[in-house]
Amino acid sequence: MSGAFADLGTFVPLVVGVFTVLHIDPAGLLIGFGVFALFTALVYRRPVPVQPMKAVAGVAIAGGLSAAGVAATGLLLGIVLVVLGALGVVGRIGRAVPSTVMLGIQLGVGLYLAWAGIKLMRHEPWLGAAALALLLALQATRFKPLAALAVIVAAAAWGVSQTPDALPALDVAFGLPTLALPGGAAWWESTGGVLLPQLALTLTNATVITAAIAAEYFPADRARITPDRLALSTGVVNLLVAPFGGFPMCHGAGGLVVQHRFGARTGLAPAIFGACCLVLGLFFGVQAMAMLALLPLAAVGALLLVAGYDLAINKRLRGASRDRLLVIVLTGIACVVANVALALLLGIGLEWLRRRLENRHPTT
Repeated sequence: MSGAFADLGTFVPLVVGVFTVLHIDPAGLLIGFGVFALFTALVYRRPVPVQPMKAVAGVAIAGGLSAAGVAATGLLLGIVLVVLGALGVVGRIGRAVPSTVMLGIQLGVGLYLAWAGIKLMRHEPWLGAAALALLLALQATRFKPLAALAVIVAAAAWGVSQTPDALPALDVAFGLPTLALPGGAAWWESTGGVLLPQLALTLTNATVITAAIAAEYFPADRARITPDRLALSTGVVNLLVAPFGGFPMCHGAGGLVVQHRFGARTGLAPAIFGACCLVLGLFFGVQAMAMLALLPLAAVGALLLVAGYDLAINKRLRGASRDRLLVIVLTGIACVVANVALALLLGIGLEWLRRRLENRHPTT
């Protein structure tokens, strides 16, 4: 239960932001997440996360993508990911990434999570500090597995108490999303500035890096949680839900780290999250978005800060030689300053240079 909702720091601001700007059908959006999360729980049986695609969300919130363009992007990315996953291309990319670069990207994802948590906490510093204190205090008790859930429940109660008039009157009404295929202009809109950046992020963070971290957490499942399978599951579900208002979704290394850090070990975590999304989408619609907006993100930021710190301070960093550590650290910094895709390219270049220098001076 605690791990199931630990990744709300990514989910809530992006989903609420997209809905606020585009006014898309909340039923289709939330039902899409519910379907993907339940599908993920069934296929992987581990806390593999489901997240909104960040580049698509960023462009949409900035006003650079219409609702039809969002649907077209989901369909195009779905087609590409299915093809690449079926051909085994994503797995070959993963096997070609050097271990120093993989460690650097894990460091970068951890730093990114921690920094994202700090930025959320800065909106309400006292609330963020209180949530962090509660979180850390519970780590030393038998209630440690409930730490994230306790913080989220307490934060939600605080949010409602501060703005009781903003709590919507709950009017339960069953509703299904409608089919709406994008027109020709939407396809061009999608390919203009969001398709390639999001594809690069998905192929790195949502498939290759997610599979690498999953292999570290669940070594017995290496053959089941692979980059190619993650690409296939992402592509198939996006193809299914995009025409019905589903927002483009993917897996994510950060989400896996956060869920695992706060207790999730099986597919029950994404199943709980998916069931909640389905209920909200099917029965509450717009009211569900109003309820999500009441959750103080400063408290959720504390979860990201703790999980990011745990991932960044990897014990394998301590045993790395100085030249390897330099590659790892520079790759990690590039993840935070730029993005995972560019950090991957930079890290591969640095590792190639390191090996060339090592071959020239084998005794150093």
